[in-house]
Amino acid sequence: MSDTNSADFSSGVAAFEAKNFSLAMQFLSPLAEAGDPDAQHRVAIMCQNGLGVVRNEERALTMMRAAAEQGHALAQHGLGFMYLEGDCVGQDSREAVKWFRQAADQGLAGSLTTLAKMYDEGNGVDKDPERARKLYAEAGFEH
Repeated sequence: MSDTNSADFSSGVAAFEAKNFSLAMQFLSPLAEAGDPDAQHRVAIMCQNGLGVVRNEERALTMMRAAAEQGHALAQHGLGFMYLEGDCVGQDSREAVKWFRQAADQGLAGSLTTLAKMYDEGNGVDKDPERARKLYAEAGFEH
């Protein structure tokens, strides 16, 4: 990342954290378009929730998927929830499982517990209480 991009990224993250979403979008959008996965993830969240911009489901999905496909764990988790809830994309529990599994493989506790719940309920996967118990344990929960 060039010094200018690095400064823009830092400014964008600071604006995002301060909930100044329109400013965050100004800084992060060009970086997201250039392929930065963290910028893509944040832009996706803003587009998904109408933060600083009009809600844009198509762009939210495109940016979330782009970051997820680059291995960004939080984006994989976010994409999993988009599929689980049918938010910005058609509801598809099996596709949700795929993305939660990728984030869980990176140790993301939220994805581990969501995946465990899906195994508990047989949602998008065959019901498997033993697998669910192992995933809950891996996430640090006794179930």
